[in-house]
Amino acid sequence: MLEPSNNDQLPAIPGKRYFTIGEVSELCDVKPHVLRYWEQEFPTLSPVKRRGNRRYYQRQDVLLIRQIRSLLYDQGFTIGGARQRLEGENVKEEATQTRQIVQQTVAELEEILEALKS
Repeated sequence: MLEPSNNDQLPAIPGKRYFTIGEVSELCDVKPHVLRYWEQEFPTLSPVKRRGNRRYYQRQDVLLIRQIRSLLYDQGFTIGGARQRLEGENVKEEATQTRQIVQQTVAELEEILEALKS
């Protein structure tokens, strides 16, 4: 998932494995209560929850939040529109991956067929 160019003014994401909600709030310039709300609205956004129900976000979560932020704040999407846009991108990625797997499988089967013929 690529970072939208509209987020250039946001700080760089440190090379950590997990981020607290406060850190993500600062990295994405979004208040913590907004992050908690977005978790309910965007099923793909689901941080790891540990003891005491504390949230720990991973790098891909931070990138997704920045993408959501860009869709809502910079591009003027509604919550529903942003959700549809993100789901559409996931479907495209899965279709591309499936197409690549099928092409690779066909190539392997053709190699096997040639080996059997000789």
